[in-house]
Amino acid sequence: MAELSACPICNLTVLSHELERHANSHFDDEDIDIDFQLAQQISLVPSTPPFIIPVDDVMQCETSSRKNQESSSSKFEAKNCSPGVNGVTEKPGILSSVKINETHPQIGQGLMDLLRNCLELETEKTTTILCDFVDHFQSIPSEDFGWGCGWRNIQMLSSHLLKQRQEARAVLYAGSGFVPDILSLQRWLEIAWERGFDKQGSEDFDKAIYGKRNWIGTTECATLFRSFGLRARIVDFVSREIGIRASGVGKCVGKMAPQVYGPMDKYLSKKKNDVSEAVSTSYDVKVKPKVQQALIDWVWNYFSDNKFTKSGNHGIRVSQKAPLYFQHDGHSRTIVGIQIKCQSNGAMQYTLLILDPSHTTESLAKSLKGNFGWQKLIKRGVHTLKKPLYQLCFLDPGIASGEEIENLKYLHSVRVEV
Repeated sequence: MAELSACPICNLTVLSHELERHANSHFDDEDIDIDFQLAQQISLVPSTPPFIIPVDDVMQCETSSRKNQESSSSKFEAKNCSPGVNGVTEKPGILSSVKINETHPQIGQGLMDLLRNCLELETEKTTTILCDFVDHFQSIPSEDFGWGCGWRNIQMLSSHLLKQRQEARAVLYAGSGFVPDILSLQRWLEIAWERGFDKQGSEDFDKAIYGKRNWIGTTECATLFRSFGLRARIVDFVSREIGIRASGVGKCVGKMAPQVYGPMDKYLSKKKNDVSEAVSTSYDVKVKPKVQQALIDWVWNYFSDNKFTKSGNHGIRVSQKAPLYFQHDGHSRTIVGIQIKCQSNGAMQYTLLILDPSHTTESLAKSLKGNFGWQKLIKRGVHTLKKPLYQLCFLDPGIASGEEIENLKYLHSVRVEV
């Protein structure tokens, strides 16, 4: 039996799994100023459960929902619609009161549990450190394929925080307890900008990103989480000899200024780089092995510097650390663990364990359940790290307050130059 809910703005009955998308369709760019003025009130808006509609109205709702889906998901644009009497004042509350998760395939047993099971079956002697619960969010061809990887990685990190960190669950997304869809995340980022988080970075998007297909990077990820008091940090890995040239436009992008923003943000994810105007890049020098090793060492130290529980008898440990937002030129992924193996010559071989939004959740689950082919989807050795610049966004434990919140409004990266 299909579950139906009423839109908080226009009172139209729609299928519950379409409610959040339908509610977002009421917003357009002209409404941003209204959201900004009332952004401070968002945490004060009480949550309200979806209103369940009698089954007799199912056919009418399905027709309305289907029409709305065709207009919103295919174009990824907010359509203008006159709100009800209380529509204006209710808009900020929509983000927290609409209790609909981002739709993604359900695989039964958790993905990280399936991964642990496969690692247990490996015959080689290794030591593996894994995150606990993480949901995989895939890019959808009809919605965000080619530009939405950053948002999908934010969703993956959010799924972990909401499940594993009670203090984060209480503050994230006004305590709603669910992972928002991309449109809602874009609204939350705009609210963060209005509150003064990363003002400089917001200028690169003209302070507006809702309904747009701009690429985003680690700074936007950190800004979003910092606006809720989470201690999101950025670390850069770059060779001192690196120079970047944007070959598509024939002009030098320039070397990165230290301790300001990550190097990726000089040419990735900005307003000029919509998917329709993607700029190709080339590098003056190849990645140095030292950059690869610095990245690997940092990731190993990050996951191992923590209390963890042992899983099984195969050297698998479960860390309490959050996954890592992993950015490089043109794409971003989520690091959920790292594996080390001692080779016959005594050298240590490291392998990153990565969830990629460009893979489908179904293919990941199928390969893990069958213990076949999952290594090609999840394991990434040092030899695959061929980019000269990398960034990570990580989250320290705890929730900031008072003066620390003000300090979080200014983004600085920790730069590792080798």
